[in-house]
Amino acid sequence: MSWTFPKLVPRSAPLVLLILTLAAAVAFAAVGHLVSRFTANQQARGRKLYVLGLADASAARYDDAIAAFRAALTCDPANSQYQLSLARALRDSNDPRRLDEAESYLIALWQRTPQDAAISLALARVAAHRGSIEDATRYYHNAMYGVWNSDPDANRRKARIELIQFLLKKGAPDKAESELIALATSLPPNPAAHLQAAQLFEQAQDSANALAQYEEVLRLDPANSSALAGAGQAAYRSGNYATAQRYLQAAVNADPQDADSRQLLTTADLILRTNPFHSHISDAERNRRITVAFEQAEKRLTECATQMNDDFKAATGSPASPLSSLQSRWTAAKPNLARLRSPAETDLPDSIMDVVFQIERQTAASCGPPQGLDLALLLISQKREAVTQ
Repeated sequence: MSWTFPKLVPRSAPLVLLILTLAAAVAFAAVGHLVSRFTANQQARGRKLYVLGLADASAARYDDAIAAFRAALTCDPANSQYQLSLARALRDSNDPRRLDEAESYLIALWQRTPQDAAISLALARVAAHRGSIEDATRYYHNAMYGVWNSDPDANRRKARIELIQFLLKKGAPDKAESELIALATSLPPNPAAHLQAAQLFEQAQDSANALAQYEEVLRLDPANSSALAGAGQAAYRSGNYATAQRYLQAAVNADPQDADSRQLLTTADLILRTNPFHSHISDAERNRRITVAFEQAEKRLTECATQMNDDFKAATGSPASPLSSLQSRWTAAKPNLARLRSPAETDLPDSIMDVVFQIERQTAASCGPPQGLDLALLLISQKREAVTQ
């Protein structure tokens, strides 16, 4: 029996091809739809996992965050934000074994978008975790000059401040200071920003620039008690005791419980009342101050010798102790006090005060930090050029 097509089935080849093509298109569309649905479902699942990971990372549950970000990446392997967040969690877990993996993710991201400031910042923090000043500085600078998605000026300042804090922690104040100077030139007219810069300058042991920043805070916010105290302390450390006195007095007036400012104010007052090199005092007052300082130095020397069990008497053939030598110098200089009023003895004040300063420095080294007038004399000796103003 021969095979015959049903009457309703077209026998034309073009029609058969068209039907098959339509059927294939419908099948492909169905498959494409299924794939799209699967991809969309995976991406939705990835987003949920990513949100969970962010919550875990925010709560410092880094192991859970890492697991969530890894799972999110299996759902959306090309998602750069998931990769970045996973790298951050690996880095912040404080497990040195995970730093290499974090860096590998970040380097791959950086190679694709080297201008991305957020990626550079993440790499800078990896380098900071490792303690590498060179790498951290390079990546922090990349972050400062890279592209930010929002608020670029604020983010660049934050990156520079992070670098400064890292350099200070690593004991590199000179490098930190150069970054601080750059930071100071770009600060907004905001008291909090200038106050932070002032405190960082202090950590870098740059009292002059710290004082300038504190004064900028006070220009913007004259009643800022932290800036008043900070300005007084910075001026005090610079040897600018008149300025220190002014700010410290204002700080104590603003906050009577500020014991640190009160203590520094007491010393600054004492220095200003006893400094014989001040340029605006009479000869009589200068001579009086020299005499007081000379007598105080002998008292300090005697107390220190008692503490050290030094009776100023060296055994025969033995070298004299430093305190004994200073006692001899003080005794030799004592008759010169009577000649201070002589106009011809122009070098005598310096000569007498040199003995005083040597006694104060040596006794500080031998018997510990001084107090009161002895502290004032020691500071005058250390900051003589500043205190003559």
